[in-house]
Amino acid sequence: MGKLIHEALSREIIGAAMTVLNELKPGLDEKLYENALVIELRERGHSINQQKVFKVEYKGREIGNLIPDLIVNDLVIADPKVVIAFNENHVAQMTGYLALTDLRLALLLNFKYAKLQWKRVIR
Repeated sequence: MGKLIHEALSREIIGAAMTVLNELKPGLDEKLYENALVIELRERGHSINQQKVFKVEYKGREIGNLIPDLIVNDLVIADPKVVIAFNENHVAQMTGYLALTDLRLALLLNFKYAKLQWKRVIR
């Protein structure tokens, strides 16, 4: 098996998310986990863009904005969720975000349960 894209950074993000979940416990609002994850990742020395706006164009005309929750070290999208399970809509959304941001990796992070769930989405 080949090396994972941004493997070390992925582990750091997942570890930070586990720390947040252990501290806050499961089932809160996604925004609370997002804000706590920003604090945790910054304390670990990472740069975070929270709610960075990307202009989306179609045929040279602006049609709106794309706003990923978190971009870590300008390399990985981190998307906190509180859901029963990840579904194809979550994956499709991250696939679109990766295409429009020109990044290669997104991490879906589920804070619904006592044990963190995550999913890597690769472009």
